[in-house]
Amino acid sequence: MLRYAALILLILLIGLQLKLWTGAGGVREVERLRATVAEQKRENDALKARNDALGAEVRDLKEGREAIEGRARAELGLVKPGETFYQVVEPTPGGAKPAGQSADQDKR
Repeated sequence: MLRYAALILLILLIGLQLKLWTGAGGVREVERLRATVAEQKRENDALKARNDALGAEVRDLKEGREAIEGRARAELGLVKPGETFYQVVEPTPGGAKPAGQSADQDKR
């Protein structure tokens, strides 16, 4: 009788261990969820840093003319009165013609 009880307890223990390691809510699933949470935290940190940078840029644009002027110069190519604008054109590799220039224009 004692042997049967020990055998039943052993089978029950093996069944519980199997469920613990492989079943729903088991160790594998917990580790997978921990990895997912860690990845989401990294993504959230990157997005928070991006939001902070955008917030600082918005504050600069609201409060200071220098930020507005710098952005207009960089994005729109604006020039102040009295300034001279110089555009440097790099030579194209292999002697290719710049866009919009045809061979007929060279003959003139």
